[in-house]
Amino acid sequence: MMFNFDISVKKTVGKVSLGVVLGATCLFNASIAVASEVNVYSSRQPFLIKPMFDAFTRETGIKVNSVFAKTGLVERLQTEGANSPADLIFTVDIGRLDAALRAGVTQSVNSEILDSVVPAEFRDPDGHWFGLTNRARIIVTSNERMQKDDISSYEDLAKPEFAGRICTRSGKHTYMVALVASVIAHAGEDAARQWLSGVKDNLARKPQGNDRAQVKAIASGECDVAIINSYYMGAMANDEEQSEWANSVDIVFPNQDDRGTHMNISGMSLTKNAPNKDNAIKLMEFLAGDLAQAMYAEQNHEYPVNPAVPASGLLRSWGEFKADTLPLSEIAKHRATATKMADEVNYDG
Repeated sequence: MMFNFDISVKKTVGKVSLGVVLGATCLFNASIAVASEVNVYSSRQPFLIKPMFDAFTRETGIKVNSVFAKTGLVERLQTEGANSPADLIFTVDIGRLDAALRAGVTQSVNSEILDSVVPAEFRDPDGHWFGLTNRARIIVTSNERMQKDDISSYEDLAKPEFAGRICTRSGKHTYMVALVASVIAHAGEDAARQWLSGVKDNLARKPQGNDRAQVKAIASGECDVAIINSYYMGAMANDEEQSEWANSVDIVFPNQDDRGTHMNISGMSLTKNAPNKDNAIKLMEFLAGDLAQAMYAEQNHEYPVNPAVPASGLLRSWGEFKADTLPLSEIAKHRATATKMADEVNYDG
């Protein structure tokens, strides 16, 4: 956004000196510069979000400055305190969004636009965080060694017939913690502990690697079943070196006969001391709108959080499914218990 000023100054203007006039002009220009930007601290890779930021700048004239850090964003905000330049936090998983809220580094946003397009289960009841995209916690099975209907629920993963056939990442990873927390929320602690112990007994190997590594293990014959986030299937399908892994498995959306498939989000929060609060809220509202949501859907292999925006063609090819609508704010309440439970059953041992 450009501003032009045509100021004619005589040697004196009443009792106001030239220096005062120019000083005031410089201060006004500085305020314009601040008012025309928004600063984002993000744990999401820059290439995933830059196209949406660029579209926002083209539409509004507001520049988006983004700092990427895989970890430590909350700690950085706590250290910077009131002097932090950050307006927004972008991160993935309900656990990390909830951690920022609990650390006291976010503030509530009152936006009719966000409340109208982001479903209640994907936003904090008090407006401290809002979902940007959805990802389903799916089960994938070998299309050579298993039938598609052999497993239909998360509960099936604990059945004795799958002993030595399951691969997962660490039970303490935030994605696994969120899934276990959802089981606790639905079934209670005792049932969840029994389930997690059963899954542990069925592991083909010690939990290790990321979600892609689990699919690679199926392709190599090390196991037959894995739990992963849905967008990894899209990423692998479009990766020349990993498409063979993706082609070795079938996708199962669990629990279609009852609560539905567990969902998680990438999301955003307004920082407690946001210096460009109005611009930050404008960016939040833009990212929840049709254009940005469609861009997310096509580029990142994630489901739009805005229900009015269709998923990408690839994701639609996997078929429609029933999603768990339990609010993520409720699931977040059980995260500490879920983390402790992984130790109790010695999941990573």
